[in-house]
Amino acid sequence: MVQAEYEQIRMPLIGDDAPAFKAVTTEGPMNFPDDYKGKWVILFSHPADFTPVCTTEFMTFASMQEEFREMNTELIGLSIDSVFSHIAWLKRIEEKIEYKGMKNLEIKFPVIEDLKMDVAKKYGMIQPKASTTQAVRAVFIIDPEAKIRTILYYPQSTGRNMQEIKRIVIALQKNAAEKVATPANWQPGEDVIIPAPSSMKAVKERLGTPEENTYCLDWYLCLKKDSK
Repeated sequence: MVQAEYEQIRMPLIGDDAPAFKAVTTEGPMNFPDDYKGKWVILFSHPADFTPVCTTEFMTFASMQEEFREMNTELIGLSIDSVFSHIAWLKRIEEKIEYKGMKNLEIKFPVIEDLKMDVAKKYGMIQPKASTTQAVRAVFIIDPEAKIRTILYYPQSTGRNMQEIKRIVIALQKNAAEKVATPANWQPGEDVIIPAPSSMKAVKERLGTPEENTYCLDWYLCLKKDSK
């Protein structure tokens, strides 16, 4: 049996510049990342319009859109469908679908038309062993300098946890503002980790005279109360 040949496309990595593109969307033309200077962005793909898991995801994202905007974060969706299909699907969601108390949801964030898979290929959203005609559930969190800060991939059968995506954005923004890290299972408001000392002198200073509102479990693992 001859093995299928797959086009080799390099997926962007954490720390890379987010690949630039121009696209047609449900909110008009998009020039990315220029149109989003100074903002955090959640760019996410879904397999197809009028599909059940995607419908629940879009409703959940739409219900949280203002929460994200308060965090200076914008949502951008994408699938390999036409803008006309997107519009018809979004209108159906708004007019007909009720899920977990959510109904009459107007989806105001842009959804990209990607019939030629140009954007999907730049972001490694097409994974041939899953599907050659549909994108997987990819999530890219991109910072205000258009650097990729987080990459998440889900199979087509598994819906995303939007609260986890929001938690990641909060953690990234806290890292950018305060140069701290977040421990396992961290939730906003909980204590955060301060950078480990990089010299013997710094170790002695930290253990001898801890900074205000900090405490150490060992010389390399010190936390501080969240400043919020």
